[in-house]
Amino acid sequence: MDAVKNASPPAGHSTSTVDAVPRLMAGVLFGLTFGFLLQKGGVGKFNVLVGQLLLQDFTVAKVMLTAIVVGMAGVFTLHHFGKVNLHLKPTRIGANVIGGLLFGAGFALLGYCPGTVAVALGQGSWDALFGMAGLVAGSWVFAELSGWSKRTVEKWGDFGEVLLPDLLRLPRTAFAIGLAAALITIILLLERFTLR
Repeated sequence: MDAVKNASPPAGHSTSTVDAVPRLMAGVLFGLTFGFLLQKGGVGKFNVLVGQLLLQDFTVAKVMLTAIVVGMAGVFTLHHFGKVNLHLKPTRIGANVIGGLLFGAGFALLGYCPGTVAVALGQGSWDALFGMAGLVAGSWVFAELSGWSKRTVEKWGDFGEVLLPDLLRLPRTAFAIGLAAALITIILLLERFTLR
């Protein structure tokens, strides 16, 4: 057993490269699973996504709210037992508002968001290629403007690395349970009162 642990990596491979392979494979597996579940949930369909924007079809809202509840429960539980570390992104109001507006405009114009455009392409919706091109172009523009945005937009309303329960001075566990209950209630109401 010790010989296996102390064995050197194959010639031409560094330890970090060897260690990265399982992570990359896990990423591919989880990505494919996520895409499969999005497609099965119907959120890769143009009419479902546009129906959400028109407040006529709440499939996307129900899928996203369910994902938030499951993800929040999993992450907070694993963090509570010391199995994962939280890697927080800084909360920057200016950047979040501008990014959200750009995201929403792109979503409204194309009818897909970044996750669903990949699902749509995978299921043969060739119009999603325009969305993919837009993602690449937008990423390039963002990278080119990153120096400017760090000096300006990213400083507007910078709260640093903070969680909402910490900002509200509430215990994380109580906040997570309360938010999960509220989101589950919203999901059930949407399910009950959405016209089909």
